[in-house]
Amino acid sequence: MVRKIFLLISLFLIKGTIYAQSYSLSDLEALFLKNNYLLLAQRYNIQRVDAEVLQEKVWSNPTLSISEINLWKNTGYEELPPIFGNYGKAQQVSIELEQLIETAGKRKKRVALKNLEKNDALLEYEELLRQLKKELRQGFYKVERLATEEIQLQTVITLYEELQKQYASQVQKQNVSQADFYRIQSELVALQREAMALESDKLEALSALRILTQLSDLNSKDLMFDRSMTFKLSSLPKDMMAMALEQNIGLKRQENASQSAEKRFVLERAMRKPDVTVQLGYDRGGNIMRDFVGLGAQIDLPIFNRNKGNIKAAQFEIEQEKSVGLSVRAELESTLMRLQSQLHSYERMLQRWDKERIMDQEKMWISYNKHLQSRQITLLEFIDFTQAYKEAQQSQAELLEDYKSTYEELQYIVGKEF
Repeated sequence: MVRKIFLLISLFLIKGTIYAQSYSLSDLEALFLKNNYLLLAQRYNIQRVDAEVLQEKVWSNPTLSISEINLWKNTGYEELPPIFGNYGKAQQVSIELEQLIETAGKRKKRVALKNLEKNDALLEYEELLRQLKKELRQGFYKVERLATEEIQLQTVITLYEELQKQYASQVQKQNVSQADFYRIQSELVALQREAMALESDKLEALSALRILTQLSDLNSKDLMFDRSMTFKLSSLPKDMMAMALEQNIGLKRQENASQSAEKRFVLERAMRKPDVTVQLGYDRGGNIMRDFVGLGAQIDLPIFNRNKGNIKAAQFEIEQEKSVGLSVRAELESTLMRLQSQLHSYERMLQRWDKERIMDQEKMWISYNKHLQSRQITLLEFIDFTQAYKEAQQSQAELLEDYKSTYEELQYIVGKEF
């Protein structure tokens, strides 16, 4: 019997080991790269543009025309040599083959423009990847903060639930006033409502993580958090501005857009020159020669349309992209300076929240509870302290989340992980 119980316990432990899965931030990032549907869809967009580049490289198809075929003959026909057997003595036919030849290197210029579109698709994929990875990390930090606040809040709620029971008993014995009991009850209700709001925020943050990683049953208990307050300012590169000007994905896309505008201008200028259509024709019985083979060419005369409007529009697009590029660069420099300043401010504030001060707060929390039990402090003093203690803990958790999120924002802006 003992052996059977031992086996059952072992099976439950093994089952729990198999199905219990803990995810660190790096684990979630690996699942995100593997399963995210937006990234998969963007990869298809790159392949689509790659196929369009291949299509631009091919020549236009030649055109084959067959005409002047007579279905019957009249009395005044001229007899021709038969085509095969006795058939074809009165058969007329005209065959023409045409091939469009583009001038001024238009095809190569379109290929160059398509290559820039492909480059933009690659940059768009990289931007999406960085953006979603930043959202994943910031979402992880938000769940971490909410889980921490939830634990701290539950500790306070548990204490007030015990106080409510004690004061309910003391009210019946008329040892405490009914007003004090109502104060305890009101504070407990407010704390419970706050806990419900925290739970709602946590579910919303978890929903974002589930979408990004495709883990439909992900829970905050499945996540492994790093509770240590590690500061990363020492790892920031000194030449951050130069690195951002070189690596920032928004600036890269804007530079690519400027190059595309220049390539479009070159293509529109090339469109001024008309293309040539080369013709090779064969005519049987339709000319003074019974079997006539001739060459020809067709070209548009650039009299009314020299593509001036499109060339002018392309010039304006170049100037527009230059102005947008200057705006993007100015915004990048301003944002980078702001994020660096915020990060330094957050670190200075977090360093004040040393472990000794946190331990002192916890000791005061225990001490105030004892003083309330021994009636050395009033209930209002205890409520004020618990509210201040709870707000201080929340402020620390929010500040740490802001620090980590700003660090991720800085990495995204610079375009490189430090």
